[in-house]
Amino acid sequence: MGVLAFCQSLLTTIFPPSFRYTFLKFFNRISNYFSCYCYFDITEIDGVNTNELYNAVQLYLSSTAAATAASAGRLSLTRSINSSAVTFGLAHNDTLFDTFKGVAVQWEHIVTQRPSQSFSWRPVPDEKRGFSLRVKKSAKDMVLGPYLDHIMDRAGEIRRLNQDRYLYTNSRGGSMDSARPGHPWEAVPFKHPSTFDTLAIDPRRKAEIMADLKEFASGESFYRATGRAWKRGYLLYGPPGTGKSSMIAAMANYLNYDIYDLEITEVSSNSELRKLLMKTTSKSIIVIEDIDCSIDLSDRQKDNKHSKYRQRGGHRNYPSPDDGPHGPGSVTLSGLLNFTDGLWSCCGSERIFVFTTNHVEKLDPALLRCGRMDMHIHLSNCSFEALKILLRNYVGLEENDLDSETIAEFEAVVGKAGMTPADVSEVLIRHRRERMKAVKELLVELKRRAEGDKEGNVVVDDDELYFKENDKKFN
Repeated sequence: MGVLAFCQSLLTTIFPPSFRYTFLKFFNRISNYFSCYCYFDITEIDGVNTNELYNAVQLYLSSTAAATAASAGRLSLTRSINSSAVTFGLAHNDTLFDTFKGVAVQWEHIVTQRPSQSFSWRPVPDEKRGFSLRVKKSAKDMVLGPYLDHIMDRAGEIRRLNQDRYLYTNSRGGSMDSARPGHPWEAVPFKHPSTFDTLAIDPRRKAEIMADLKEFASGESFYRATGRAWKRGYLLYGPPGTGKSSMIAAMANYLNYDIYDLEITEVSSNSELRKLLMKTTSKSIIVIEDIDCSIDLSDRQKDNKHSKYRQRGGHRNYPSPDDGPHGPGSVTLSGLLNFTDGLWSCCGSERIFVFTTNHVEKLDPALLRCGRMDMHIHLSNCSFEALKILLRNYVGLEENDLDSETIAEFEAVVGKAGMTPADVSEVLIRHRRERMKAVKELLVELKRRAEGDKEGNVVVDDDELYFKENDKKFN
């Protein structure tokens, strides 16, 4: 030990620290020159600001680590407050392998203790964290370009999936001016459980709607290339109780969008309607339910029993562009058309407009044309395919659980009964604890209504007659 201590002091005297530093630097250059790998460091803090790329890599590797958890050696597990999901991550100074377009890369999470500081204007973490990326030199160009872009896009998608979604509604007392207190939209967390799996409509129609929504959400480049605003309109029409509100909730859950439920009767003018639109965010669904009851949407050519000018105090006061058929300050059809497809409709991106109505014949044709309402979805009475979905949702019965005679009876009477999905659901809810009794009671109710329709004892309202006569026109 004495000899070793003497040799150490001798080497320190002969080779000073500056010489050793120069030698190690030269040795690293030689080794890097002959190595087939190159390394990139991504630190958590870039100077005084947080490195956004570090946060994106951390989110991206958490999803990659979850996919490779079975084969990984050591992973860190975290769980946030009020969250049921467990997040995977790299442990300190551990590595993870990833593949992008056939190129293998290696990530290493480097954590070191930061030297203690007596005083600092900006507090920094005690640990110095960062990621080291190792990739072959031949694939360096691919990694620095497309791979990092892929990481940023994937991290943005993960953030959107994990963030809370909200249901907004407008209030008359909210301020339209950001300089004054108040906000035109009030929000609550959106927790509606409806999905396309539980939605009781024809499976083929459901698949068409889902495909259309998916193409819209991923069509940014298409809308930009064609010069169109990145928006889409859906008209949901049908009798009450056919699932129009559930369809909207399923669309929001499928796309992870916020919902803006616009109460048009609380809007005092067209200018206020435009300001409400300006304060909505991207990736959202703007809904006007029962639009035929909310505003006078009759044909613009009709006389609304208002003269072209009003006499006040001996002076002629011509109507303002913001004056509607119910007097000054009400929303007009022209204002609603500009709201959905005018210049103001493109002040945001990736937004969906959804209108619902029980009386589609009352709507102005200008509101129904493509470009405003691009897809018309007729939600009708319960069909046999929808009935099977309701049986699975409420009592847990599949088609294979029923005998062929019962299935044949259901198929024969469900179309004639004219029951809406809400009516069928109510029968199943009352007897959900006894599955077979629920099936029998539902079958009895369907037969009773079907027989009543044959004998003329059931009164069919105007809505049902209208939809039966106009299915071909609007589908």
